[in-house]
This record gives sequence, structure tokens and C-alpha cells, in this order.
Amino acid sequence: MIAQLSGNIVHIGIKELILDVNGVGYLVSASTSTLSRVGQIGEYTQLLIDTHVREDQISLFGFIDQEEKDWFKRLCTVQGVGAKVCLAILSVAPAEQLIIAIAAQDKAVFTRAEGVGPKLATRIVTELKDKVAKLELGNAKLSPKGTNAVNTTIASNSNNGDAISALINLGYGRTEAFSAVGEATKEIGDNPSIEQLIQHSLKSLSTA
Repeated sequence: MIAQLSGNIVHIGIKELILDVNGVGYLVSASTSTLSRVGQIGEYTQLLIDTHVREDQISLFGFIDQEEKDWFKRLCTVQGVGAKVCLAILSVAPAEQLIIAIAAQDKAVFTRAEGVGPKLATRIVTELKDKVAKLELGNAKLSPKGTNAVNTTIASNSNNGDAISALINLGYGRTEAFSAVGEATKEIGDNPSIEQLIQHSLKSLSTA
């Protein structure tokens, strides 16, 4: 089973690249995020690989880092989500953003991906919600300002939930609102009022 490949890039396509490893060209499918970071044609690079073996073919899926690979495997556990759909999702929502999107139950993030409709998006956020709740959010991009950790249960607090709803009504996306309120909760401290949460969140969003 191939777990990693290192070699020179000989071709970069829309959804894949060819890596020359000691004279052997490997076709590796990858997200646009990985393809944009992997380097230029002729350059040496290294990719983590997830190998899928079927009766009629062997497919290689490449990742620039372990976090993206972990999310690929996590997404593949959802019924109806195949490897290509996983890469499509990772192409529109990089790995570091998925955790907050699922915690916020933001289906719109996933419907932007090719092959993901509203029903499948609902299944993804529903089936992965419990798994995400066990993850550390410290590496998630909760807002353009930084990477502060926030508990995945912030929406369960009445004031937090009302503040998130207010921001959504003002036209912000659910993930944006969830992130901003999470940051506000962390910075303000215990038991902030709805007004405090909204004011702090709007300030954060306006300076993003």
C-alpha cells in the first residue's frame, strides 16, 4: 500500500498531477488546495497518499499535509460520499475550515462542492457532528483574525445561539457568525449578554 510519494512534478491538471518517482510516473488525484501548494512543474515535492484498490483499478489520492488527509478519510466515512466528492469538498473548503463548518451545521459550505446537493450536505454535517465534537478546534480558522479555540457547543448556549441567529439575519453566513460569536465568547469571558456578543462579533467581522 502506497502511503507517501516523493519526486518531481511533470504535470499539474485541474484535479490531478503526475509525479515522477525514479522514472515512474504516478497519477495522483488531489484537491485544488493541495495542487496550489505543491509547487511548479519540474520541482521536487512530497505528498501523503491514500491508496484505493478496486477490482479494475488502483487510485492514488494525494495530500499536502496530514490534516487534509485525515479529513479526506473522515469525509469518506459518510454514506454516499466517495473519494472524488471528498476532494471536491476539500477544494471549496480547506481542511482547517471544515471543523467549524460542521460544528456550525453550515450545509451551505458543502453544497458549493461539485456533486454535493442539499440532502448529502445535511447527511455530512449530521453524521460528522459527533466526531467533530471530539476534536480540538485550536487549529481551525474560526475567523480571518486568528485561530482561537472555541467549544463546539457554543450554539447550545441561549445567548450564543441568539447572537448567531441575529448575525445570520444581518446577512452573514452561518460559519462566519458561529466563528465570530465563538471568538467573542472567548474574549469577553463568562456569561456575556446578547448585545455584547453581537457588538463584539460585528466589530470582528467588519475588520476582517
